[in-house]
Amino acid sequence: MSVALPTIQEIHVAHSPDSDDAFMFYGLATQKVRVPGFKFTHNLTDIETLNHKAIKEAIYDVTAISFHAYPYMQENYALMATGSSFGEGYGPMLVSTKKYTIDQVKKLRIAIPGTLTSAFLTLKLFCPEIETAVVDFDKIIPAVVAGEYDAGLLIHEGQLTYAHDGLVKILDLGQWWRDLTGLPLPLGGNAIRRSLGPEVMLSTAHAVRDSIQHALDNREAALSYAMQFARDLDPNLASRYVGMYVNDRTIDMGEDGREAIRRILGMGYERGIIPIESKVDFIG
Repeated sequence: MSVALPTIQEIHVAHSPDSDDAFMFYGLATQKVRVPGFKFTHNLTDIETLNHKAIKEAIYDVTAISFHAYPYMQENYALMATGSSFGEGYGPMLVSTKKYTIDQVKKLRIAIPGTLTSAFLTLKLFCPEIETAVVDFDKIIPAVVAGEYDAGLLIHEGQLTYAHDGLVKILDLGQWWRDLTGLPLPLGGNAIRRSLGPEVMLSTAHAVRDSIQHALDNREAALSYAMQFARDLDPNLASRYVGMYVNDRTIDMGEDGREAIRRILGMGYERGIIPIESKVDFIG
């Protein structure tokens, strides 16, 4: 008599090839964290591409996204309460080759990493009429240094390295948002496909949470793994960068994190930056 093999649920996970995302998914990617009955397959793609894929195709079960992009995909995805990155009084920043006043900044041409990034949404909340041009995030610093743009909007590790290229900070949007709202700045999170069903969605969210907890509990090993994605950061800067965006709030964003997401998406809709009213719900 043949014995039926147990069914394995394969979960396709997509995230960006960045040190903070690699740190978060260290446990699952290396199978240090295992979930009976589940197999996790990882796909690494830049965040702006993932935003567009989630909106147009919804092919990944779990995908890293910019919170700005969520309203466009909310029919197919819910947000996880775990695995998010917030700026705690810091975040995406405007840099240039020279100092500008805030009034001058509003008349500059800014290189941005994508129109669906949360950095862009925050910039537009700061100044709706500001002129922007999309540039690959890792080419923004060279483009500003070369004088192709007046200033650049930095995300990822460039927030820690811009001074090495002779650039100066004009404005930290995470600090601006904190001063405006008293809340952390929502940047990126994980969306999970609704078609998985409530039980699988919750189990998957718990698996991601356990992966993050494993990384925090085994920081040295997780950092060593994440260094391959650190884009030439030295270990000290990589550790600092990961600590900025993977911490206790990444385990669970908390009520103020949830409120911050609702607030920024609501403001985006009210001010005509986002054409779709958001209906935010959280899993896990």
